[in-house]
Amino acid sequence: MEKKEETVAGASMAASFNRIPSAMEALLIHLLSGLGLAIALWFAQSVESVDLVADPARTLGRISVIECPIVILLFSRYRQNPEKCSYLKAVGRGALALPVGALANALGAIALGAPVGTQYLQKTIHWSCMMSAFTFVPAGSVFGSSWSDWQRIFAYTKPVRSIDYMICLPAHGAIIGAWFGAWPMPLDWERPWQDWPICVTYGAILGYVLGMVASIVFILLHDSHHCTKVD
Repeated sequence: MEKKEETVAGASMAASFNRIPSAMEALLIHLLSGLGLAIALWFAQSVESVDLVADPARTLGRISVIECPIVILLFSRYRQNPEKCSYLKAVGRGALALPVGALANALGAIALGAPVGTQYLQKTIHWSCMMSAFTFVPAGSVFGSSWSDWQRIFAYTKPVRSIDYMICLPAHGAIIGAWFGAWPMPLDWERPWQDWPICVTYGAILGYVLGMVASIVFILLHDSHHCTKVD
């Protein structure tokens, strides 16, 4: 009985999506997202002669400005309920998710010990926008205000389809990576990269990239398992 309910739920979810990305599409989307990160870091270093250590606020700002539009435009193609939600509406939902996610990430970071003060404000804002691009923006573009899907992805960590893996694993990777990246901050090594939010950013980016790789692996395994069941 439970298996039948899962099958019905899966069929219902499939009907609510216009296109389900294949493993190759997922790989392309993640490659473009990773390319956006690389371009942002290259632009900051080569054009503006800054990096995360020398000027974290400006570097993080470049990441947000370049990465957010890429993520919104790519993930909006796989929006839920396309018959009721146009592509432009999905883009608008993704744009709206950016400040909401930035606020949530900023409050979460402060609750976990991120420094507070005017000298940290600009850094925290830009870091939070980057984290929102990794976490809230893809989900906002695809799911909109569907609370059940947000819970399933972020609270219960229960991805079902390929688009779920593409949102869930990189987002969790970024959050876990940022948490691990914060460990060196209180140590008395007196290194410039220990300042907020430099090491946290390195951890978040590494976790995000690893999450993208993991999502491709899980999508391939999911597709293989599905083909085996069909056969």
